[in-house]
Amino acid sequence: MVYERLRAILADQLGIAIDDINMDTHIINDLGADSLDLVELIMALEDEFNLIVTDEAARELYTVREISEFIEKLI
Repeated sequence: MVYERLRAILADQLGIAIDDINMDTHIINDLGADSLDLVELIMALEDEFNLIVTDEAARELYTVREISEFIEKLI
């Protein structure tokens, strides 16, 4: 469930097809996200899942799998 919601957020935010996103997708290398995209992604995740992502945690999240697992641990 987290994975599907995360894919939808990424696709919407970055203007890409949801089918281009899988668990091993790297947010920067594969999707071309820049620093502003990353900040907006963190804010969207905090709103969507009602959680807080610290700056330290955000620096460790690079792939869809890492983000999904991080969110699942918090909810």
